[in-house]
Amino acid sequence: MLRFLSLRLGRAALTIVLVVTFAFVVLRLSGDPAMLIMGAEASPEAIAAFRASWGLDEPIWVQYFAYFGALAQGDLGMSMRDGRPALDMVLDRVPATLALTVPALLIKIGLGIPAGIYAALHRDSAIDRAVMVLAIAGFTVPSFVLSLLLVLLFAVKLGWLPSGGNQTLLHAVLPVLTLGIGGAAILARFTRSAMLEVLNQPYVRTASAKGVPWRRVVVGHVLPNAMIPTVTIIGFMVGNLIAGAVVVESVFSWPGIGRMLVTAVANRDLAVVQTILLLVAATMVAANLIVDLLYGVLDPRLRQAPAARGGH
Repeated sequence: MLRFLSLRLGRAALTIVLVVTFAFVVLRLSGDPAMLIMGAEASPEAIAAFRASWGLDEPIWVQYFAYFGALAQGDLGMSMRDGRPALDMVLDRVPATLALTVPALLIKIGLGIPAGIYAALHRDSAIDRAVMVLAIAGFTVPSFVLSLLLVLLFAVKLGWLPSGGNQTLLHAVLPVLTLGIGGAAILARFTRSAMLEVLNQPYVRTASAKGVPWRRVVVGHVLPNAMIPTVTIIGFMVGNLIAGAVVVESVFSWPGIGRMLVTAVANRDLAVVQTILLLVAATMVAANLIVDLLYGVLDPRLRQAPAARGGH
């Protein structure tokens, strides 16, 4: 178990370093923040002074090692635009993003998994076909298209809900639905496929032939095995909570991390962008680590595999 965790943590650390490195290099090759922040009317001397004060006049490899040196000490840098610590600015937006993504995740799980299970247990029925049609539609429609359709229907045509902002709970309904519907469709599709695959296994037919009650077969044998690929999708969704909110927060003018990322990229606010991407990478890595541990709970054979491999 210790070796298993060590390998996973080592892989997680390497993933975070690669993500941050990629973001660091791309941001510095995509344009000069000094020109954008200071403006076209700034003198060459002022721009040179700005670049020197932020270390942008140094070679990129010097900036890289300086950044990771500060990162090792818990310093994620300062915003070039606001002059505030980048971490503080990002953490201020976390509650707003979680206010959308957590309810959306509950909708994905609460609708997607039961719909997939029911469709699989009633294969080729009218409900199964309806679930699959809705799942394919929800899976293929991009989030920005879905958000605009919901705004057109519920805000413009019916006037039931506001189209943007975050003043009341009603303002969160459309962005939460936008985030939740697509994920529920994905979970329904994968859960149905996983259930059907397990239902066709010989041990399921054997248990039924021995007279084991069907409900017990489903709960005791089918569901635990079918949940393994489904947990993988849920883990991906949890890790993608922040990144998945970028488009939706921009469309609905929601003041969360996703909208901040769009603004920071446009302004070349390097420290803020790097901090957000670091947070996204850490969230994804943590979610994947939790999924790996859940595999051992759902399938005891996976708990024994590391030990068996270690003996060779």
